[in-house]
Amino acid sequence: MPDPDLVAHVASSTGLSEGEAARVVGDVLAHYRQPVEEYVRRRHARLQLHGTRNPEIYRAIAAELGERLVAAPELSERQLRRIIYG
Repeated sequence: MPDPDLVAHVASSTGLSEGEAARVVGDVLAHYRQPVEEYVRRRHARLQLHGTRNPEIYRAIAAELGERLVAAPELSERQLRRIIYG
């Protein structure tokens, strides 16, 4: 169960029920708990679907990783490629 104070805050500020707020908070926390490698692979695939080329993808992912709630370590383009392609 997510932090009850956070759930209560989300419920009161959004008009969601406590149960709905708990689910939203749980979903957000799960998103931020995913391993860096999983996040990189998922974002790469999504950006490729929209026609973005790898050099732009690598720059975008590197910037996004630095903005995460708990920032991931800075990864080079080579490290990103290794995560994606093995």
